Amino acid sequence: MKTTQKSPEAGSSPSVKQLVDEPETVTTIDTGYENLYEVACLSDEEIWTSGDDNTVKLFSINQGSLLKSIKTKSGNMPWDIAVTTSGDLVYTDNSDRTVNIVKNEEIEEVIRLQNWIPRGICSTSSGDLLVIMISDDKQTKVVRYSGSIEKQTNQFDDKGKLLYSSSRYNTYYITENRNLDICVSDEGPKAVVVVNQAGKLRFRYTGNTPAPRNKRFYPGGITTDSQSHILTADIDNDCVHVIDQDGQFLRYIDCGLSEPHGLCIDTNDNLFVAQNGNKQVKKVKYLQ
Repeated sequence: MKTTQKSPEAGSSPSVKQLVDEPETVTTIDTGYENLYEVACLSDEEIWTSGDDNTVKLFSINQGSLLKSIKTKSGNMPWDIAVTTSGDLVYTDNSDRTVNIVKNEEIEEVIRLQNWIPRGICSTSSGDLLVIMISDDKQTKVVRYSGSIEKQTNQFDDKGKLLYSSSRYNTYYITENRNLDICVSDEGPKAVVVVNQAGKLRFRYTGNTPAPRNKRFYPGGITTDSQSHILTADIDNDCVHVIDQDGQFLRYIDCGLSEPHGLCIDTNDNLFVAQNGNKQVKKVKYLQ
């Protein structure tokens, strides 16, 4: 891990919360997927999920019951899902190169790419969408969209080197931190790559030793909380890494997780983990 510059604080400071000594599982939700990959918080009561079929499912957190199941427009598996600031679900379709939004159970195509394949997606505090995508000739970039309008592209560092790995077979996930940094989980170099709002590289985080299973860091889903912590699933070590906004390791969340993939945080800083190992979403309390 190499830190290149300090991060400014964004806006008013949130109330200070401390990491608990032992993260606690609050509840688990069975999803019914053959393989479970993603989770996105709609509210403190409801979560969206997706897996290896062509449906996105909405669950009640408290009851654990299925509230809604919607098939993708193309019939393809959604690659990644997110919830916008207005409460709509968005998902990337890796196979037909589109970004889609679900409004009142109707699906609208927002972005259709040529020569690029969308992977990870997130909604920002300003209402923009950030999409990480790969090209047919093996390049990778992050693009900021307002609706379907492209506003910004991050692809290279100050020395002209690619910020992100370049393989059509790698997985990438993305989130925005409270200080407006853009955080990408990049499977290729097994790293979290963080740039500031302008796209300038701040640091790369490549894991911490010792790891719970003594395996190499294998980053999956990524999210942030009210304290500007960055949380990244570590699929091979069955845990979640918590680092601060400047890339310093703080702790593992290692509470019986099973192949964690997707992550999201609700407004009360509860962590939701999509576990492919047992096809369950686990709600975890780790801050107080």
